[in-house]
Amino acid sequence: MPRVRLVERFDITEDLMVIKLEHQLKTFSFKPGQYCTLGIEGVERAYSIVSAPFEDTIELFMELIPDGKMTPLLWSMKLGDTLSIRPRAKGLFLLDYSVHHHFLVATVTGVAPYISMIRQYLHDGMTGHIFYVLLGASYADELTYDHELFSLAQQHPESIKFVSTISRPEESRNAEWTGTVGRVNNIVEDFLRHFNLSKDDSKIYACGHPGMIEDVKDKVKKNDWKFIEERFWKQ
Repeated sequence: MPRVRLVERFDITEDLMVIKLEHQLKTFSFKPGQYCTLGIEGVERAYSIVSAPFEDTIELFMELIPDGKMTPLLWSMKLGDTLSIRPRAKGLFLLDYSVHHHFLVATVTGVAPYISMIRQYLHDGMTGHIFYVLLGASYADELTYDHELFSLAQQHPESIKFVSTISRPEESRNAEWTGTVGRVNNIVEDFLRHFNLSKDDSKIYACGHPGMIEDVKDKVKKNDWKFIEERFWKQ
């Protein structure tokens, strides 16, 4: 089994981290939105890739599951440690280029495939598509990629629209928050109307917590929106 090396680690909160892995796999390739399968001590799990295919390292955004089999092992890793990676990325959670408006809904680590999609789209110099990213979390410090998305939305207003929201505005941890509030699934319909999207030329993507996905699916499928989902199960 091929191996990758941990070369960067950023602890976001006690239970969220971003890591970058260095690989020497000339045959390892993936499409934005796909996932890789990592292994430690005989345990394997799949993780959506944050980095775009043009980047030199594999970037991942992870949540610690204290009673899980895999993430506690990942949290104990130090720079320079290695782990196995299956040689092929997988997954069908990909951009649908038959439409031009991509409405991307995520909770916390569910933003990972969207970052990959947007980075690659901009790197390739493509035009004609618009990404509407709705990112939700309980706490502002869990949003993680909000700074990158805000910056990209300012640099490319013709291509990227970004909305972040928190669901616990009353808690002291969110004392400085001045943005949108509410669960991300509860603001989907409002922002579909706000952006005045056409069902014929739009697709809704949902990635992250299964409860969020189910609620978004119930709301949009009954109104005949094109829809695709990617679930992150506790592991």
